[in-house]
Amino acid sequence: MSTIRINWRKILILLAIGFLAVQVAGSFFFYDLAIKRGPKEYLEKNADLEVADQTLELYLKGDWRQWVADQKFERMSLTSRDGLQLSGYYLPAAKPTKKLVILTHGYLGNAKQMGLFGQYYHNELGYNIFMPDARGHGKSEGDYYGFGWPDRLDLIDWTDQLVKKLGPDTEVAYHGLSMGAATVLMASGEEELPRQVKAIIADSPYESVYSLFTYQMNRMFHLPAFPLLDGTSMVTKFRAGYSFREASALKEVKRTRIPILYIHGKSDTFVPTEMAEDLYRNTASEKDIFLVAKANHGESFALAGDAYKQKMNQFLNRYVTDKDRVSK
Repeated sequence: MSTIRINWRKILILLAIGFLAVQVAGSFFFYDLAIKRGPKEYLEKNADLEVADQTLELYLKGDWRQWVADQKFERMSLTSRDGLQLSGYYLPAAKPTKKLVILTHGYLGNAKQMGLFGQYYHNELGYNIFMPDARGHGKSEGDYYGFGWPDRLDLIDWTDQLVKKLGPDTEVAYHGLSMGAATVLMASGEEELPRQVKAIIADSPYESVYSLFTYQMNRMFHLPAFPLLDGTSMVTKFRAGYSFREASALKEVKRTRIPILYIHGKSDTFVPTEMAEDLYRNTASEKDIFLVAKANHGESFALAGDAYKQKMNQFLNRYVTDKDRVSK
């Protein structure tokens, strides 16, 4: 009997070691798949990222692309708190103004893609605009993607730098898309957020990195979050300095003082609409939400058109006033 008991013990130990090895290997695999800088081929044919022909036409052939190419952006740089050289693009308004919008792009994107919004802010609303490359993207250094969490501090530091450049009476709006939306929300509750930040627009945000990956692992790979996602989070903490659970927009909006407008597609299957609705319900500051019928992830601006701009304008006009210019 004792011999059988010992054999079972060995089998259980071997199974435990094998399970642990699989989890460790899987954690490093998923880190490389999602967090490590580089192309993400698994997203290229993801049905959850399919958009309408109208959206694709705007993204690929819209006149905003030529507008971006024609502008004489001032290239700006920032050394992050952990020593990365970050890049961004500044364009002053045609007429002097205190209004500045910082436009933050999505996962695998780059700064100038936010010219989709920048053209309207600059030409129609008269804003100074700034578009940064998030760490790991575009011209910015970094061998990993921060999904908004380390980026929130970069955003705060960019804001400080721009306020020094433009003056302490600058009025700042943040407008982020997808990962960029999570970035501006993750910055929203920080005590060191500059007082010049007056309004935030978050288009297609997620609640937290953990909740996003929980959803994506189930939808794309039919895997439960625990324990593989927790293992990947540990690898990310070691390699990139943040964990998935701490990277929470939900936590930040519960203590924010900045008014927030949430925008989300009702047909978003990549980042479910319920995440924006939950963020909205839990926001401590003044808030509004605009849900766009039939819009998938990040295509509300393309499909809603004038309604999107009208909602955005009404919101911004309440909080970004440019008092000096109005008084004249």
